[in-house]
Amino acid sequence: MVQSSRRASTRRIARRLLVPHTRVWRTLHAEGMYPYHVQRLQHLGPDDFAQRLEFCKWLDGSRQLHRHILFTDETQFNRDVVNNTHNSHVWEDENPHATVESSFQLRFSVNVWCAVLDDQLIGPFILEGRLTGEAYLRFLQEEFLRLLEDVPLNK
Repeated sequence: MVQSSRRASTRRIARRLLVPHTRVWRTLHAEGMYPYHVQRLQHLGPDDFAQRLEFCKWLDGSRQLHRHILFTDETQFNRDVVNNTHNSHVWEDENPHATVESSFQLRFSVNVWCAVLDDQLIGPFILEGRLTGEAYLRFLQEEFLRLLEDVPLNK
């Protein structure tokens, strides 16, 4: 069953085979199989790799410039998406570094914004509701400068 579905649940296998859950675990371990956690990643489009590589090369050629760039990101949370991958496994004899691709930034109810400038964390700041261009502009005009007030810019 594991060979046909590497993400099979040991409890589901035990129920289907009418055997104890511990027997499934012992059998998989005896076969050299171990549960490796799945890592969740944001989906990248076809053009993303080339653009990221170009940026990294440019940044690498600009020594110490990264200390003067404000890196920002936001993510969203809602009741519909399960972010806990604790029980998500892939059974293999060697770590496959498995990932799960999802487009979790397409649907949300609450966004959290953070930034990093050199070694300073700015935020987090909660952007409630649906994130639109108008909502983000309102954040930049009304909240962003207030968040920067406590950041020492001259080191």
